[in-house]
Amino acid sequence: MKSTVEHLNPTRVKITVEVPFDELKPHFDKAYGALAGQVRIPGFRPGKVPARILDARLGRGTILTEVVNEAVPVKYGEAVSEANLNVLGQPEIEVTRIDDGDALAFTAEVDVRPDITLPELDGITVSVDDVEITEADIDEQVEALRERFAATTAVERPAAPGDLVTLDLRATLDGEELADATTDGLSYTIGSNDLIDGIDDAVIGLSAGESATFTTTLVAGEHAGREADVTVTVGTVSERELPAVDDDFAQLASEFDTVGELRADLADKIRRYKNVSQGSEARDKILEALLDATDIPAPEGIVEAEFKAREHDAIHTFDHDEDAFAAQLEREGQTRGEFETEIRAAAVRAVQTQLLLDALAEANKVGVSQEEFAERVIYNAQRLGMSPDEYFGRVQEANQLASIFAEVRRGKALAGAVEKATVTDSSGTVLDIAALFGVEDVEDVDDDAVLAAELDEDEDELDEVEAELDELEEELDDELGDEEAEDEADADVIEVIDGTFEVTGVTEVTEVTEDAEYSANAEGDSSADTPDVESARAPGARADS
Repeated sequence: MKSTVEHLNPTRVKITVEVPFDELKPHFDKAYGALAGQVRIPGFRPGKVPARILDARLGRGTILTEVVNEAVPVKYGEAVSEANLNVLGQPEIEVTRIDDGDALAFTAEVDVRPDITLPELDGITVSVDDVEITEADIDEQVEALRERFAATTAVERPAAPGDLVTLDLRATLDGEELADATTDGLSYTIGSNDLIDGIDDAVIGLSAGESATFTTTLVAGEHAGREADVTVTVGTVSERELPAVDDDFAQLASEFDTVGELRADLADKIRRYKNVSQGSEARDKILEALLDATDIPAPEGIVEAEFKAREHDAIHTFDHDEDAFAAQLEREGQTRGEFETEIRAAAVRAVQTQLLLDALAEANKVGVSQEEFAERVIYNAQRLGMSPDEYFGRVQEANQLASIFAEVRRGKALAGAVEKATVTDSSGTVLDIAALFGVEDVEDVDDDAVLAAELDEDEDELDEVEAELDELEEELDDELGDEEAEDEADADVIEVIDGTFEVTGVTEVTEVTEDAEYSANAEGDSSADTPDVESARAPGARADS
């Protein structure tokens, strides 16, 4: 076999392959064997039909088509390996010549991972906002506790701002009641602004048993973006009484005996949360600085797939109703062209982010242990509201185990970059990254979402999942090899987790060497079956139309 590689641009190559017919003998044998088992010819047992009889009965073109479909993926993979190419996505195959008895020739155009020259990490410097804990911050948390422990008393008067009411809602569109916009006994605090536009004005002044009708724009469901008439009926009206802030309240709402101790604890938790927020700001700015300092050509095919995925997600929110989506864009003062320009730029940045983190991981020989992998599986499962076993089973079924390995690997690569960069606050003081997260080492950083939740309550999730972790690790030993830590995953939105940084939300930059389907007719024309490069996603991930 002879093969040559032409670099069309920094992210795409054209591979030309010529295969002598004598190298195709195993593929002819396989093709004849498969066809012999499928046809019924008098005088011959199934699977025992001679090749010359198959040629005569089925036609040479049929045999050649079978051979091409079998041989091209294999020879393509061999050519990729010989040229040491890091290909991305599926190739575009064209069979250019089939000379029976002489040679098979084809070309393959495919995206490749570009060469990336990384900047010196210790030369990256970013500045973040100072952390300030004010009395207003503490007061806000105290008020949140008062809201949580408020007493409610049913009253016989018209509803007023701050009251807790139960509501029955009925929405109609063009005189037809909408089943997905109907509910009974819904609890709502007037003024919380977490329902639909217009609800407060309609409810204020109504007593139990009274109704009002108003017009609002539906924000979800099949008719999202359209205006509907909503009838609201008040079931009950309850007055909320907030507890006084005294030592009794401190004992009721916390483990502390005095308000002073409670406020000191809240100040400490706010400080920890703001430290993590400051660290997150540093992380994001460091990533942006790395992207700005690095020339990263983005493969057009991968960018297009990411663009299509983002466009799909946006329209999917409106049940793929283009008119409703267009109406929403108009309300936001944006044209379809502006929207597409915006998400295409985001797609390019997302793909560049993934390629950058892959290059960082490769340069620093970042690996992933089975324990780190298992912890991520458990974390992802908890976020999606399912058991680790169920999540693991679905990911395994979708052949995405390697993606989770790479998800952790990219996060660790970014964590290492953050650790080496220089971070200063607004006054110019150099900050200790580990101290921002309240840990001794940057790779021990807890998820900032967990720290934020501590403003409401303290809990240790690791204790709750320790048994599941041990069980899952046993399964992983059977399913995965350490080498899979070098594979790929999703990238874009980055969060602190498990001592690394999580990277999620971009169409997978998939490395492919052999797995593709091809077809060719007897005359030698061929077209590659090039499925969407978007990878299968774990349950709960982006689009699922």
